[in-house]
Amino acid sequence: MLIEAAKKVLQIEANAVLALQSRLDGDFSHAIEMILSCEGKVVVTGMGKSGLICQKIAATMASTGTPTFFLHPAEGIHGDLGMLAKGDVVIAISNSGETEEVCRILPVIKRMGLPLISMSGNPKSTLAIAGDAHLDISVDEEACPLGLAPTASTTATLAMGDALAVVLLEERGFKAEDFALFHPGGALGKRLLLRVEDMMHTGKEVPLVLPEVLLRDALFEITSKQLGVTGVVDSQGQMLGVFTDGDLRRIMEKGLDSLKQPISEVMTSSPKRILRRNLAAKALQIMESHSITSLFVFDDDESKVPVGIVHLHDLLKAGVV
Repeated sequence: MLIEAAKKVLQIEANAVLALQSRLDGDFSHAIEMILSCEGKVVVTGMGKSGLICQKIAATMASTGTPTFFLHPAEGIHGDLGMLAKGDVVIAISNSGETEEVCRILPVIKRMGLPLISMSGNPKSTLAIAGDAHLDISVDEEACPLGLAPTASTTATLAMGDALAVVLLEERGFKAEDFALFHPGGALGKRLLLRVEDMMHTGKEVPLVLPEVLLRDALFEITSKQLGVTGVVDSQGQMLGVFTDGDLRRIMEKGLDSLKQPISEVMTSSPKRILRRNLAAKALQIMESHSITSLFVFDDDESKVPVGIVHLHDLLKAGVV
């Protein structure tokens, strides 16, 4: 019984979101155009539960390249309307379209000549009529069995706000690197900001041997550099292959005489590589895909001379994982 009730709630809210698709029309396109041409900031305003949704919409837009902030309409009529400035665009949200505090600030918005995007569940409401573009967020029913608590309506509003934010993101050509600038903290910031060159080992820390070096001698390079691998390079420093401690275990099964072979005979040719400008998260992806723990780093796709090496432990320490 409990599970069925929960399923009903989810179905009602899913239907409310899907119904928005058929309402995306010229007004939605006009809203996007108004925001893209905005010379100031986008101001999102709404009361109560709608106000909470407004805060989420404002936060999503702000983090995806559209400078946005939330204005509480009740505080607005007591002085905070001073936050508004020429060049701003206002998004006002009210399910009924008749919320008193929201309607009371409409004359000021109009008097300042600010473009207004209205979002309501009633296309004939005061708010809807006042808008330069109106987005219909009406729902057939609330998930609340009493029809009182905003449920499906707030979900639909949030979804419409996400639609605006994502379309704006795409229109601006907003990239992961741009997103990272606004999210420098935590694991997300590290995954998006840190590049391979920020954590790679360079210079004498890079394990390298010549192809004629015997395997037993190459082991000293692997051990001393403590990365579980060595690169094999020619006299010009160009990468020929790699040899890992995993390769060593497999070789040792054939007996100690194997240690007398030149490393060129047992190395892995054409090793996986990464560019120094790549995100550290990409290095992690390559390591996981190929079950390896290190990658030699190069300046560009054409380069054959490694400039460093990055190890899985480096990514772990940096918090990329």
